[in-house]
Amino acid sequence: MLRKKSDKELGVVKKKSKGASLQAKKSKAGWFFIAPFLLGFILIYLPIIADSIKYSFHEIKVISGGGYDLIWVGLANYKTALFSEEYITALTNGITSLIVDIPTILLFSLFIAILLNQKMIGRAAFRAIFFIPVILSTGLIADIDAGNALTNMMGQEGGAIDTGAGTNAAAEIVSAADLQNLFNNMIVGSELATYVTDMVNNIFDIVNRSGVQMLIFLSGLQGISPAIYESCQIEGASAWETFWKITLPMISPMILVNAVYTIIDSFTSESNEVMNYIAEVYATPGSGNVLSSAMSWMYFLIVILIVAIVAGIFSSVVFYQRRD
Repeated sequence: MLRKKSDKELGVVKKKSKGASLQAKKSKAGWFFIAPFLLGFILIYLPIIADSIKYSFHEIKVISGGGYDLIWVGLANYKTALFSEEYITALTNGITSLIVDIPTILLFSLFIAILLNQKMIGRAAFRAIFFIPVILSTGLIADIDAGNALTNMMGQEGGAIDTGAGTNAAAEIVSAADLQNLFNNMIVGSELATYVTDMVNNIFDIVNRSGVQMLIFLSGLQGISPAIYESCQIEGASAWETFWKITLPMISPMILVNAVYTIIDSFTSESNEVMNYIAEVYATPGSGNVLSSAMSWMYFLIVILIVAIVAGIFSSVVFYQRRD
Protein backbone atom coordinates (compact mmCIF):
# COMPACT_ATOMS: atom_id res chain seq x y z
CA MET A 1 0.00 0.00 0.00
CA LEU A 2 1.42 3.34 -1.04
CA ARG A 3 2.17 5.80 1.74
CA LYS A 4 2.16 9.52 1.14
CA LYS A 5 5.50 11.00 2.02
CA SER A 6 5.64 13.91 4.41
CA ASP A 7 7.04 17.31 3.52
CA LYS A 8 10.07 16.62 5.70
CA GLU A 9 10.87 13.43 3.80
CA LEU A 10 10.49 15.23 0.49
CA GLY A 11 12.80 18.00 1.67
CA VAL A 12 10.16 20.66 1.33
CA VAL A 13 10.59 23.54 3.73
CA LYS A 14 7.45 25.50 4.53
CA LYS A 15 7.85 29.23 4.70
CA LYS A 16 6.66 30.78 7.92
CA SER A 17 4.24 33.63 7.45
CA LYS A 18 5.86 36.90 8.26
CA GLY A 19 3.99 39.46 10.30
CA ALA A 20 0.77 39.24 12.25
CA SER A 21 -2.64 38.42 10.83
CA LEU A 22 -5.10 41.10 9.78
CA GLN A 23 -7.22 40.50 12.89
CA ALA A 24 -4.17 40.89 15.15
CA LYS A 25 -3.22 44.12 13.39
CA LYS A 26 -6.73 45.47 13.89
CA SER A 27 -6.58 44.55 17.59
CA LYS A 28 -3.28 46.39 18.01
CA ALA A 29 -4.72 49.41 16.21
CA GLY A 30 -7.68 49.38 18.60
CA TRP A 31 -5.44 49.38 21.67
CA PHE A 32 -3.39 52.20 20.15
CA PHE A 33 -6.59 54.17 19.57
CA ILE A 34 -7.78 53.91 23.19
CA ALA A 35 -4.30 54.31 24.71
CA PRO A 36 -4.74 58.06 25.50
CA PHE A 37 -7.96 57.32 27.41
CA LEU A 38 -6.38 54.42 29.31
CA LEU A 39 -3.36 56.51 30.31
CA GLY A 40 -5.57 59.40 31.40
CA PHE A 41 -7.84 57.07 33.37
CA ILE A 42 -4.98 55.32 35.16
CA LEU A 43 -2.94 58.44 35.93
CA ILE A 44 -5.73 60.95 36.66
CA TYR A 45 -9.13 59.39 37.32
CA LEU A 46 -8.15 56.17 39.10
CA PRO A 47 -6.45 57.96 42.06
CA ILE A 48 -9.50 60.24 42.38
CA ILE A 49 -11.84 57.24 42.43
CA ALA A 50 -9.71 55.55 45.08
CA ASP A 51 -9.75 58.70 47.25
CA SER A 52 -13.52 59.00 46.85
CA ILE A 53 -14.04 55.43 48.08
CA LYS A 54 -11.69 56.06 51.00
CA TYR A 55 -13.43 59.30 52.02
CA SER A 56 -16.86 57.62 51.98
CA PHE A 57 -15.76 55.40 54.90
CA HIS A 58 -14.13 58.19 56.90
CA GLU A 59 -14.92 61.40 58.67
CA ILE A 60 -12.72 64.43 58.10
CA LYS A 61 -11.38 66.20 61.17
CA VAL A 62 -9.75 69.56 60.51
CA ILE A 63 -6.48 70.00 62.39
CA SER A 64 -5.76 73.37 63.94
CA GLY A 65 -2.95 75.07 62.09
CA GLY A 66 -3.86 73.51 58.75
CA GLY A 67 -4.47 70.08 57.31
CA TYR A 68 -6.98 67.38 58.16
CA ASP A 69 -7.16 63.90 59.59
CA LEU A 70 -9.31 60.96 58.48
CA ILE A 71 -11.27 59.08 61.14
CA TRP A 72 -12.66 55.67 60.22
CA VAL A 73 -16.46 55.53 60.65
CA GLY A 74 -17.28 52.46 58.57
CA LEU A 75 -20.76 52.52 57.02
CA ALA A 76 -21.96 55.52 59.02
CA ASN A 77 -21.98 57.84 55.98
CA TYR A 78 -23.92 55.28 53.95
CA LYS A 79 -26.50 54.87 56.72
CA THR A 80 -26.93 58.64 56.93
CA ALA A 81 -27.44 58.83 53.16
CA LEU A 82 -29.84 55.88 53.19
CA PHE A 83 -32.07 57.51 55.80
CA SER A 84 -31.96 60.95 54.18
CA GLU A 85 -35.50 61.76 53.06
CA GLU A 86 -34.40 64.31 50.46
CA TYR A 87 -31.89 61.90 48.94
CA ILE A 88 -34.41 59.05 48.71
CA THR A 89 -36.99 61.42 47.20
CA ALA A 90 -34.52 62.57 44.57
CA LEU A 91 -33.65 58.96 43.72
CA THR A 92 -37.32 58.01 43.43
CA ASN A 93 -38.08 60.95 41.17
CA GLY A 94 -35.07 60.18 38.99
CA ILE A 95 -36.00 56.52 38.52
CA THR A 96 -39.65 57.42 37.86
CA SER A 97 -38.72 59.92 35.17
CA LEU A 98 -36.37 57.35 33.65
CA ILE A 99 -39.26 54.91 33.19
CA VAL A 100 -40.98 57.58 31.09
CA ASP A 101 -37.87 58.83 29.29
CA ILE A 102 -36.38 55.58 27.98
CA PRO A 103 -39.35 54.36 25.86
CA THR A 104 -40.14 57.89 24.69
CA ILE A 105 -36.59 58.71 23.54
CA LEU A 106 -36.09 55.31 21.91
CA LEU A 107 -39.39 55.48 20.00
CA PHE A 108 -38.86 59.08 18.89
CA SER A 109 -35.25 58.58 17.77
CA LEU A 110 -36.15 55.37 15.91
CA PHE A 111 -39.06 57.08 14.17
CA ILE A 112 -36.88 60.02 13.07
CA ALA A 113 -34.06 57.69 11.97
CA ILE A 114 -36.45 55.69 9.76
CA LEU A 115 -37.72 58.92 8.18
CA LEU A 116 -34.20 60.25 7.58
CA ASN A 117 -33.12 56.93 6.07
CA GLN A 118 -35.58 57.36 3.22
CA LYS A 119 -34.37 58.65 -0.14
CA MET A 120 -35.41 62.29 -0.38
CA ILE A 121 -34.06 65.65 -1.41
CA GLY A 122 -32.09 67.43 1.32
CA ARG A 123 -31.65 64.33 3.47
CA ALA A 124 -28.25 65.47 4.78
CA ALA A 125 -29.68 68.87 5.77
CA PHE A 126 -32.54 67.26 7.71
CA ARG A 127 -30.08 65.00 9.54
CA ALA A 128 -28.03 68.04 10.55
CA ILE A 129 -31.16 69.88 11.71
CA PHE A 130 -32.18 67.03 14.01
CA PHE A 131 -28.64 66.77 15.43
CA ILE A 132 -28.28 70.52 16.09
CA PRO A 133 -30.06 70.32 19.51
CA VAL A 134 -27.32 67.94 20.71
CA ILE A 135 -24.68 70.56 19.88
CA LEU A 136 -26.71 73.40 21.37
CA SER A 137 -27.20 71.54 24.66
CA THR A 138 -23.46 71.21 25.36
CA GLY A 139 -20.66 73.54 26.41
CA LEU A 140 -20.94 77.30 26.19
CA ILE A 141 -24.25 77.19 24.30
CA ALA A 142 -25.84 75.32 27.22
CA ASP A 143 -24.68 78.03 29.65
CA ILE A 144 -26.12 80.74 27.43
CA ASP A 145 -29.38 78.83 27.09
CA ALA A 146 -29.55 78.44 30.88
CA GLY A 147 -30.00 82.21 31.14
CA ASN A 148 -32.75 82.28 28.55
CA ALA A 149 -35.79 83.80 30.25
CA LEU A 150 -38.28 82.10 27.94
CA THR A 151 -36.71 78.67 28.52
CA ASN A 152 -36.71 79.19 32.26
CA MET A 153 -40.37 80.22 32.19
CA MET A 154 -41.30 77.14 30.17
CA GLY A 155 -39.39 74.94 32.58
CA GLN A 156 -41.25 76.24 35.60
CA GLU A 157 -44.56 74.77 36.63
CA GLY A 158 -45.88 78.17 37.57
CA GLY A 159 -44.62 79.90 34.44
CA ALA A 160 -47.48 81.49 32.52
CA ILE A 161 -48.06 83.49 29.36
CA ASP A 162 -50.96 85.86 28.77
CA THR A 163 -52.46 84.90 25.42
CA GLY A 164 -55.25 87.49 25.46
CA ALA A 165 -57.90 84.87 26.07
CA GLY A 166 -56.61 84.09 29.53
CA THR A 167 -53.44 82.97 31.25
CA ASN A 168 -52.22 79.51 30.31
CA ALA A 169 -49.31 77.50 31.71
CA ALA A 170 -46.43 77.93 29.28
CA ALA A 171 -45.01 74.50 30.02
CA GLU A 172 -48.21 72.66 29.14
CA ILE A 173 -48.95 71.92 25.49
CA VAL A 174 -51.81 69.58 26.33
CA SER A 175 -53.45 68.69 29.63
CA ALA A 176 -54.44 65.33 31.03
CA ALA A 177 -58.07 66.46 31.10
CA ASP A 178 -58.05 67.05 27.33
CA LEU A 179 -56.66 63.59 26.67
CA GLN A 180 -59.07 62.04 29.15
CA ASN A 181 -61.95 63.55 27.19
CA LEU A 182 -60.42 62.14 24.02
CA PHE A 183 -60.17 58.65 25.55
CA ASN A 184 -63.64 58.70 27.12
CA ASN A 185 -65.12 56.46 24.45
CA MET A 186 -62.15 54.08 24.52
CA ILE A 187 -61.23 51.42 27.04
CA VAL A 188 -58.18 53.38 28.17
CA GLY A 189 -57.18 54.21 31.73
CA SER A 190 -56.08 57.57 33.08
CA GLU A 191 -52.50 56.30 33.37
CA LEU A 192 -52.08 56.29 29.59
CA ALA A 193 -53.48 59.82 29.35
CA THR A 194 -50.97 61.00 31.97
CA TYR A 195 -48.12 59.22 30.18
CA VAL A 196 -48.97 60.75 26.80
CA THR A 197 -49.37 64.16 28.42
CA ASP A 198 -45.90 63.95 29.96
CA MET A 199 -44.41 62.94 26.61
CA VAL A 200 -46.05 65.81 24.71
CA ASN A 201 -45.19 68.42 27.33
CA ASN A 202 -41.56 67.20 27.44
CA ILE A 203 -41.12 67.20 23.65
CA PHE A 204 -38.46 69.93 23.83
CA ASP A 205 -36.32 67.86 26.21
CA ILE A 206 -36.96 64.66 24.25
CA VAL A 207 -35.74 66.20 20.97
CA ASN A 208 -32.62 67.55 22.72
CA ARG A 209 -31.74 64.13 24.10
CA SER A 210 -32.50 62.03 21.00
CA GLY A 211 -29.76 63.20 18.64
CA VAL A 212 -27.10 60.60 19.46
CA GLN A 213 -29.64 57.78 19.57
CA MET A 214 -30.96 58.87 16.19
CA LEU A 215 -27.47 58.63 14.65
CA ILE A 216 -26.92 55.18 16.16
CA PHE A 217 -30.24 53.94 14.78
CA LEU A 218 -29.44 55.53 11.42
CA SER A 219 -26.11 53.70 11.21
CA GLY A 220 -27.88 50.44 12.06
CA LEU A 221 -30.51 51.00 9.37
CA GLN A 222 -27.86 51.76 6.77
CA GLY A 223 -26.03 48.56 7.73
CA ILE A 224 -28.95 46.39 6.60
CA SER A 225 -28.30 44.94 3.15
CA PRO A 226 -30.68 46.25 0.44
CA ALA A 227 -30.80 42.71 -0.96
CA ILE A 228 -32.83 41.64 2.08
CA TYR A 229 -35.49 44.27 1.36
CA GLU A 230 -35.50 43.30 -2.33
CA SER A 231 -36.14 39.67 -1.35
CA CYS A 232 -39.04 40.79 0.83
CA GLN A 233 -40.57 42.75 -2.04
CA ILE A 234 -40.22 39.76 -4.36
CA GLU A 235 -41.95 37.54 -1.79
CA GLY A 236 -44.79 40.07 -1.53
CA ALA A 237 -44.20 41.18 2.06
CA SER A 238 -45.89 44.41 3.09
CA ALA A 239 -44.03 47.36 4.61
CA TRP A 240 -45.51 46.53 8.02
CA GLU A 241 -44.32 42.92 7.84
CA THR A 242 -40.89 44.03 6.61
CA PHE A 243 -40.47 46.38 9.54
CA TRP A 244 -41.43 43.85 12.23
CA LYS A 245 -39.66 40.82 10.74
CA ILE A 246 -36.59 42.42 9.13
CA THR A 247 -35.87 45.99 10.24
CA LEU A 248 -36.65 45.69 13.96
CA PRO A 249 -34.71 42.42 14.56
CA MET A 250 -31.73 43.72 12.56
CA ILE A 251 -31.44 46.92 14.62
CA SER A 252 -32.20 45.25 17.97
CA PRO A 253 -28.51 45.51 19.01
CA MET A 254 -28.77 49.28 18.46
CA ILE A 255 -31.86 49.36 20.68
CA LEU A 256 -29.80 47.79 23.48
CA VAL A 257 -26.95 50.27 22.97
CA ASN A 258 -29.34 53.24 22.94
CA ALA A 259 -31.17 52.02 26.04
CA VAL A 260 -27.92 51.80 28.02
CA TYR A 261 -26.75 55.15 26.65
CA THR A 262 -30.05 56.82 27.54
CA ILE A 263 -29.92 55.53 31.11
CA ILE A 264 -26.37 56.76 31.67
CA ASP A 265 -27.09 60.08 29.96
CA SER A 266 -30.20 60.63 32.11
CA PHE A 267 -28.45 59.80 35.37
CA THR A 268 -25.41 62.00 34.65
CA SER A 269 -27.02 65.06 33.05
CA GLU A 270 -26.69 68.47 34.67
CA SER A 271 -30.47 68.69 35.12
CA ASN A 272 -30.57 65.42 37.07
CA GLU A 273 -32.16 65.99 40.46
CA VAL A 274 -29.92 63.49 42.27
CA MET A 275 -26.72 64.96 40.84
CA ASN A 276 -27.77 68.46 41.88
CA TYR A 277 -28.64 67.31 45.40
CA ILE A 278 -25.28 65.54 45.79
CA ALA A 279 -23.54 68.74 44.66
CA GLU A 280 -25.47 70.69 47.30
CA VAL A 281 -24.46 68.21 50.01
CA TYR A 282 -20.82 68.43 48.90
CA ALA A 283 -20.90 72.22 49.36
CA THR A 284 -22.28 71.85 52.90
CA PRO A 285 -19.66 72.77 55.55
CA GLY A 286 -18.53 70.01 57.87
CA SER A 287 -19.04 66.42 56.72
CA GLY A 288 -20.66 67.33 53.41
CA ASN A 289 -17.78 66.09 51.28
CA VAL A 290 -17.58 62.60 52.82
CA LEU A 291 -21.38 62.25 52.92
CA SER A 292 -21.61 63.25 49.25
CA SER A 293 -19.00 60.58 48.43
CA ALA A 294 -21.16 57.92 50.08
CA MET A 295 -24.25 59.21 48.24
CA SER A 296 -22.34 59.17 44.94
CA TRP A 297 -21.26 55.55 45.33
CA MET A 298 -24.75 54.46 46.34
CA TYR A 299 -26.06 56.28 43.29
CA PHE A 300 -23.41 54.62 41.11
CA LEU A 301 -24.37 51.14 42.31
CA ILE A 302 -28.06 51.84 41.67
CA VAL A 303 -27.29 53.02 38.12
CA ILE A 304 -25.16 49.92 37.45
CA LEU A 305 -27.97 47.71 38.76
CA ILE A 306 -30.55 49.39 36.51
CA VAL A 307 -28.21 49.11 33.50
CA ALA A 308 -27.67 45.41 34.24
CA ILE A 309 -31.43 44.78 34.50
CA VAL A 310 -32.21 46.63 31.26
CA ALA A 311 -29.30 44.96 29.44
CA GLY A 312 -30.47 41.54 30.65
CA ILE A 313 -34.03 42.18 29.46
CA PHE A 314 -33.01 43.49 26.04
CA SER A 315 -30.26 40.87 25.54
CA SER A 316 -32.84 38.09 25.60
CA VAL A 317 -34.50 39.45 22.45
CA VAL A 318 -31.49 40.89 20.63
CA PHE A 319 -30.76 39.36 17.22
CA TYR A 320 -27.12 39.25 16.06
CA GLN A 321 -26.57 38.69 12.37
CA ARG A 322 -23.93 36.10 11.58
CA ARG A 323 -21.37 37.26 9.05
CA ASP A 324 -19.52 34.33 7.51
